[in-house]
Amino acid sequence: MQRSLEQRMAIKFCVKLEKSGAETIPMLKKAFGVDCLSDRQIFRWHKALAEGREDVNDENRAGRPSTSSSDDNVKRVRDLNTDRRLSVRLISETLDITKTIVHEIVSESLGMRQA
Repeated sequence: MQRSLEQRMAIKFCVKLEKSGAETIPMLKKAFGVDCLSDRQIFRWHKALAEGREDVNDENRAGRPSTSSSDDNVKRVRDLNTDRRLSVRLISETLDITKTIVHEIVSESLGMRQA
């Protein structure tokens, strides 16, 4: 997250210097190496910033926050999952967490026990 924010600031700097998107890409690739944004993302941000966007932070998105697999939720699922007969659906409904997240947590727990 922080790394992409740095890159967006660098893109904004290139826009202020009136560098084109094509000129910006090799500079970012040299500066950030394998952690560099994709060409498509660089062009997207370059265009948005060149058209007057000032903020380099992501815009808020609708939907459930990505914190649904927080440490608290992992603990809650593991505490409830002591009874192996409970289904992912039942755990999901009981804790009000999506089935996908519950499944990921349960799968990770099983992987840890087998190791």
